Amino acid sequence: MQEPRTAKGQLRGKGLWREVQQVVLDVFTREMGFEGLGDLQPVVVPSRALQLQLSGLMVMADWIASDERFFTGVDDLKRVSADASRERAAAGWRALGLERGWGALTVPGPEAFGDRFGYEPRRSQAMVVGAARAMGGPGLMVVEAPMGEGKTEAAQAAAEVMAARFGADGVFVGMPTQATSDPMFTRTRRWLEAIDADLASRVVLLHGKRAFNREWKALLDSAGAAADQAYGGVDEFGLDDDPYGLAHDGCGERERKAPADWFLGHKRGLLAPFVVGTVDQLLYAATRTRHGMLRMAGLAGKVVVLDEVHACDVYMSQFLGEALRWLGQAGVPVIVLSATLAPAQRQALFESYLAGAASKEELRVQVPAPQGYPRVTTAWLACGKPQFHAAATQSWRPDLPVAVRALPERIAGAGCGREEREKLQSEADTAVGDLLEGELAGGGTALVIRNTVARAQSLFEELRGRFGDAEVRLLHARFTVARRADLTEECLSLLGPRRPRLPGGRLILVATQLAEQSFDVDADLLVTDLAPVDLLLQRIGRLHRHDGTDRPARLRAPKVFITGFQPREGREPAFLFASEMIYGRHLLLRTAAVLPGEGAGWSVPQDVPALVDRVYGGDASLLPHAWQEAGEAAGREQSERDRARAEEARKFLLTAPGEHERRTLAALHYGGSTAGSDEAALQAAVRDGDESVEVVLVVRDEGGAVFRTLSGRALSVNGDVAFDMLEEVLGSTVRLPSKLTGPALELGPLPAWHGHPWLRRSRALVLDASGRARLGDFTVSYDERFGLRER
Repeated sequence: MQEPRTAKGQLRGKGLWREVQQVVLDVFTREMGFEGLGDLQPVVVPSRALQLQLSGLMVMADWIASDERFFTGVDDLKRVSADASRERAAAGWRALGLERGWGALTVPGPEAFGDRFGYEPRRSQAMVVGAARAMGGPGLMVVEAPMGEGKTEAAQAAAEVMAARFGADGVFVGMPTQATSDPMFTRTRRWLEAIDADLASRVVLLHGKRAFNREWKALLDSAGAAADQAYGGVDEFGLDDDPYGLAHDGCGERERKAPADWFLGHKRGLLAPFVVGTVDQLLYAATRTRHGMLRMAGLAGKVVVLDEVHACDVYMSQFLGEALRWLGQAGVPVIVLSATLAPAQRQALFESYLAGAASKEELRVQVPAPQGYPRVTTAWLACGKPQFHAAATQSWRPDLPVAVRALPERIAGAGCGREEREKLQSEADTAVGDLLEGELAGGGTALVIRNTVARAQSLFEELRGRFGDAEVRLLHARFTVARRADLTEECLSLLGPRRPRLPGGRLILVATQLAEQSFDVDADLLVTDLAPVDLLLQRIGRLHRHDGTDRPARLRAPKVFITGFQPREGREPAFLFASEMIYGRHLLLRTAAVLPGEGAGWSVPQDVPALVDRVYGGDASLLPHAWQEAGEAAGREQSERDRARAEEARKFLLTAPGEHERRTLAALHYGGSTAGSDEAALQAAVRDGDESVEVVLVVRDEGGAVFRTLSGRALSVNGDVAFDMLEEVLGSTVRLPSKLTGPALELGPLPAWHGHPWLRRSRALVLDASGRARLGDFTVSYDERFGLRER
């Protein structure tokens, strides 16, 4: 009989369970021929990374063995024997259906690249694969190459070489965002299918909105009837009542399964052989949270590929460095990709990985800087000493001269009221509209990137009035997940490498940073708010991206117009307040200082390394004399901010400073965060963001009698959701701005959702018939054209 779950009862239950565990351990130890655990001291202490991975594998084995679907209980002692146990284990393993990765690979020959990707490797790609062949052991590879160079294919080919040489049985690919993970999922499956047709079905897409990825959904559907069986997971909540990780969620956070079914449970995703997800999944493994050993066990035995790593800011870089330490000690090969990597960031990556490989608290090394671009740098340990290989070559495409011109706007000062701000925003929108009318008079495509959702929405409204709905699209993060997925797919289709003939001969995409990187669109013209130079160059990478694209005569030479700042006579320029909050005044000033003068431009990719080095370097003379005082103040402010953010991040790091040379895992999780029980809280921890809230949008009809979906389908007076409407309701999830988190936390499920396995923890934001709702002191609205708006 189960003891009542009172506080005292829970304590007695835990104490009894620990006594049972101790008895089992003592009996097992004696049966193995030892008097006690003291007789089992290892001759050699394994590395902490191996200890952590083994801990994770033991938890994995425990969860499998305690799953009654595969291992039913035995109530007859006569049936307990070693032979019977082996038979049960074999039967349970067959029923479980776990699949490995690609197994033991032979080192691919020179012809493999063409077999995998359908074309002969470019010079830079051959250089990267050659560097993988030349490595003396598992290590870190950093690939720096321009946008559109083919870094992804180069990394995949190099990963195959590393896996064959160093015995890896799978791959983890980490991307900066969910939006960039989705297309990488497709590309990874194609690559693996070219190696072995069976491997494509073993790839797991790992991020919170994967249910809305059509390819992932099709993969689940292809699993047939078995996919409809519900898999319970380890309870994400109430972990204080489950110190050993044994509890299962009886209500079942259910999900239909792809062939790699067991891996779809909570915290199990990284244990799959092939995984594509956000870089957060790697960063979580570097946090001091429960079940981190499972994530680290999942990374063991893989090649780790991290794309667009420059997107990790100072705060996230603390977790990235910690993860690289553990991967280095574990001998996990890592490939880092970037088009625009600052020298200090490159240095930090190598020092973190090599310090881990050497089991040192710190390891200062002199990383060679290849002379040229694209370039590759690798490092590994040999006889305890760091070894390096560096090479550079020419891009497969000739340099592209890009005309860079300023389109200044008046910036609202600190004392401006709302009416004045709206007036200045309207002026800025009008200027962009006039520009696009002139530049696109003969047809063509334009990409406009704004630094905030509000600016993107405002400009979209202006452009719709000029060009009509057929010629303008809006893409940002405050659409519902279903709508955003559809819009992303449409934009990639209309502006991708094989874009169709456009209605009216022109198209304008207004977007936020979603279109900044790993977004394979090709625009004839770019208008962008000012951002740090590396991100500015990433945005320019969406311009004239593909050869053979038919362009209007006026737009055959690429042009960039930079907005979002105001030059001022005799002093530093003024920047948008929101841009300063996002990027910091220091980098905006230094980027503004390298903007070319009237009639000049940049040569891409030739100028990329030098521009990044100058902006991220420490040369104060980069700024004009009249900007020097402001630049020094901004530099001090940025340094203090970076220091504070790094200190804040260290509270969550898996290993506290000064403890990297410990020999065991003792006290590893002491004082750790409980954020691991909540994905949103953990993401906020590794990304240094205010914990934002997702809500499910529903509409109350005018009579107030029933709730409806956004499309108008009736639920009920209590919000009951029929099975065939569940996907539509979940697809109406939208993430609110962080400033609305406070009032949003007061929201809860609709009455009928409390017992629902998918909806019981959802917060419903009820809109009125006009699509509006009140949240604290704010009014918000939602429609399919603009997404969520603050009124």
